[in-house]
Amino acid sequence: MEGAGYRDNDVLLHWAPVEEAGDSTQILFSKKDASGGDSCTSEEEPTFDPGYEPDWAVISTVRPRPRHAEPMRGAESSSPRDAWAFSVSLGELKSIRRSKPGLSWAYLVLVTQAGGSLPALHFHRGGTRALLRVLSRYLLLASSPQDSRLYLVFPHDSSALSNSFHHLQLFDQDSSNVVSRFLQDPYSTTFSSFSRVTNFFRGALQPHPEGASPDLPPVPDDEPEPGFEVISCVELGPRPAVERAPPITEEEWAHHMGPEGRLQQVPELRARIFSGGLSPGLRREAWKFLLGYLSWEGSAEEHKAHVRKKTDEYFRMKLQWKSVSPEQERRNSLLHGYRSLIERDVSRTDRSNKFYEGPDNPGLGLLNDILLTYCMYHFDLGYVQGMSDLLSPILYVIQNEVDAFWCFCGFMELVHGNFEESQETMKRQLGQLLLLLRVLDPPLCDFLDSQDSGSLCFCFRWLLIWFKREFPFLDVLRLWEVLWTGLPGPNLHLLVACAILDMERDTLMLSGFGSNEILKHINELTMKLSVEDVLTRAEALYRQLTACTELPHNVQEVLGLVLPTEPRSPSPPASPLPLSPTRVPPAPPLSADTAPQPDSSLEILPEEEEEEGTDS
Repeated sequence: MEGAGYRDNDVLLHWAPVEEAGDSTQILFSKKDASGGDSCTSEEEPTFDPGYEPDWAVISTVRPRPRHAEPMRGAESSSPRDAWAFSVSLGELKSIRRSKPGLSWAYLVLVTQAGGSLPALHFHRGGTRALLRVLSRYLLLASSPQDSRLYLVFPHDSSALSNSFHHLQLFDQDSSNVVSRFLQDPYSTTFSSFSRVTNFFRGALQPHPEGASPDLPPVPDDEPEPGFEVISCVELGPRPAVERAPPITEEEWAHHMGPEGRLQQVPELRARIFSGGLSPGLRREAWKFLLGYLSWEGSAEEHKAHVRKKTDEYFRMKLQWKSVSPEQERRNSLLHGYRSLIERDVSRTDRSNKFYEGPDNPGLGLLNDILLTYCMYHFDLGYVQGMSDLLSPILYVIQNEVDAFWCFCGFMELVHGNFEESQETMKRQLGQLLLLLRVLDPPLCDFLDSQDSGSLCFCFRWLLIWFKREFPFLDVLRLWEVLWTGLPGPNLHLLVACAILDMERDTLMLSGFGSNEILKHINELTMKLSVEDVLTRAEALYRQLTACTELPHNVQEVLGLVLPTEPRSPSPPASPLPLSPTRVPPAPPLSADTAPQPDSSLEILPEEEEEEGTDS
């Protein structure tokens, strides 16, 4: 094999058999040069050690378009071997068939979506494992349930999850859309309707048998469905030991405060918050920085001016809905709907917490006012159930109406996609979670698949409101605080979910649980998890993954190690909370033991591979 080439926006594989020194059995490959340029014409010494992984000519370019495999461009055919050269887009591949064991050398045959086969790729001295390993970085390779020598090809950004969500309504007895009802009541829907659709999720992810029509009806629930194995070709090293640090004290914070009230050594400060969190007395001040309300680089005077400006802006927005008369509101169904939903949700948000207990608690009024004002701030999104769960801990810590509002806005910049009606953000996160878990623990994924739980629907609530209902209230403060630092990457919350599943893997796999028992067990974990144990394990999982030198590109994207190679769902509005690995987002609260004291009139007073050994 030789050559790499760029073309439009495809991921291309170029193959050209080459004779060298009169030996017709030699097949060369060439790597992209270190500078990233095209090395189509360069040749290297033949290297066919199956343990060595070449950087195959698989590259990203622009604008995908379907086309038949075509010969390599260049000089006219000068020998019969040139007729076997071709170039193919990975997006056109439907399957890859491997040779039978026991042959004198191995080969692979690529089958296209159009049903044609490309010239066989012969490996006289090994190399099929290396090629499949590299291809698995760009594709999902699944062994066919009907033919163990056939790999079915799927793109990493599969539409299976999207199709699953699109058809959830087929499984709902009252014919209403499950996702819409989930937004109205995420907690009950998660463990009722969603328990009836895990079979569909798994069916959507199940490949069609070779030659079968994709339009055939799904296999009935009472018929056994063969599973499939996603080939990750990733060998992870040992999981490193991780120790959490103690929380940052007020004295340590003060040590970072320089002249004019400017914070110094901010990256170190963020790293300390990630590794230990904040002491309860610091949260009220530190959260304003973590959530983007106050600038890390600003002086004390600049912060005062900024607060004055934001206070005026807040009350202008609040006046917009305050000045609407009852008669006007009767003709404004949108505002009336938001008000009714907010009143209902606020009345049952964290009422067991002393800070919000009692019928006339002023904290409830502030929750209501802040959420209604947010509807004025973000007209397109408005209010969706679950937002009150995100605001409650912020108000508990900040204890100031204006400051809590702007901190809440900062948090919503990070998670507003979770509440969008399209649910594209949630679908993407479930796909990313499944990808991480497949690399970290394939046996667990296989078990969940076998029990019709491989879609991970039971993790929906975790991701929707960032584990707010899974940990005790004060532990949620610590968890959010660490997550808001954006360290060590932008999706630590997905590794937190992986950590919880890793902690429960033996219970799940050795107990003989079916899908309903799995859902029940996950639900019963509420308030029984140790936040420090979960964070420790999540960081260990991150270190274990990043230490792998052959981590698939799409996994690197999820971890923030590389930039995405193509656009995903529409990006959110400009956010004061950076999401990149270098510029990390703000961090939420710690497990506080006491509530901060109020300080203004607006504040609250209460509280395979092939049998590769035959490659020769």
